[in-house]
Amino acid sequence: MTEERGRDGRIGREPQYEVFADAFAEHAENGAFNALYDRPAMLGLLGEVHGAQVLDAACGPGLYAAELVARGARVTGMDQSPRMVELATARVPEAEFRVHDLHDPFDWLPDATFDVALLALAIHHLDDRVPALRELHRVLKPSGRLLISTGHPSWDWLRTGGDYFETELITETWTKGWRVSYWRQPLSAVCAEFSAAGFVIDELVEPRPAEQMAQHYPENYAQLNEAPAFLAFRLTKRGQPYATS
Repeated sequence: MTEERGRDGRIGREPQYEVFADAFAEHAENGAFNALYDRPAMLGLLGEVHGAQVLDAACGPGLYAAELVARGARVTGMDQSPRMVELATARVPEAEFRVHDLHDPFDWLPDATFDVALLALAIHHLDDRVPALRELHRVLKPSGRLLISTGHPSWDWLRTGGDYFETELITETWTKGWRVSYWRQPLSAVCAEFSAAGFVIDELVEPRPAEQMAQHYPENYAQLNEAPAFLAFRLTKRGQPYATS
């Protein structure tokens, strides 16, 4: 894995995952970090969704949407990548998907429409995160909740080095040859952006890997049991805590 860094850079609006969408879909379906780490953590925060209206922002190839529909939710999904939307539509024909860039207003969605919004491993790819968070706030019902997962700031900092307190653009070429850019920032900056968009943190999870990972990916399992790679949040609108019972 190689990396470049540049605090003043920008990711831009080209859909990064478009060029390897099919390979990513195959990888994420059963891979250690997606199937056995991120998804269990986020689904554990989800709660009951039977009959709920759910927005799957940055839906990717529809892996979350499939689980949501299986749990009885009515799902609307969007992704910047046209190929990801094609894959999601083929995987989950019961849901509605469309191509949309999270940097742009969700002008096709009315206010207070959704009970739940999901943004899995995507917010760190946005140059301007607060406007997208404000749009998610707008389309959620007053009692709605937003689930977000992202890289753990400590994991990213220990892995890439530099100043923990800086917000930096990192560009990496992953082992499969996928070139990906994302923003690394301290936890205080992550939380400040949530607050600026009108959210409060209802629950924060530093995930442990699913037990199945020990059998299929023992090195990842041992590593993630000692240091978290991701963070998962359940957010609510300010002044509207989520009732868990």
